[in-house]
Amino acid sequence: MMKKRIYHRFPRREVQFEQKNRYYSDLPYLVKVMANTDGRFGMFVTESVTRRGYRIQAKREIKVEIVMNGIDFSPLNYRNADSVVGTIEPEGMVDFRISLKYSYLDGEYSRVPFKGDVFLVRAILEGDVLTLRINHIDGPGRTECGRIADTIVDELRRES
Repeated sequence: MMKKRIYHRFPRREVQFEQKNRYYSDLPYLVKVMANTDGRFGMFVTESVTRRGYRIQAKREIKVEIVMNGIDFSPLNYRNADSVVGTIEPEGMVDFRISLKYSYLDGEYSRVPFKGDVFLVRAILEGDVLTLRINHIDGPGRTECGRIADTIVDELRRES
């Protein structure tokens, strides 16, 4: 059974970032790639949480969720990808929520978490054009919307 995968509270007028890409697959494939992105992480340099003007090496971990019934999001990962992919139409719109969890190592090499960022991502597939609309909805903004789009496009290229 096909379900609507559109979040009813996605900002309509003020899209903070939009990027169009040539795309030669379908939305179920995109959903599968997004599921495989869940749990991935990378390192980046950002301002210290405790010392102003001081730069630290931090870890950024990705958590991916997909909209369920227009109002709720549920986790999307490699374990449940196949059951979700079967409910996705080849073309149209799908909304995701991407949460970035941040942490760093302190002086005793203990991992210290700090406030992350949350984004809403709308993927629109029309023909061979994939449009990504991204809004930052919570957090300190240590990662830009454009970086989220680049990560999605990089993952699509890597998986193909």
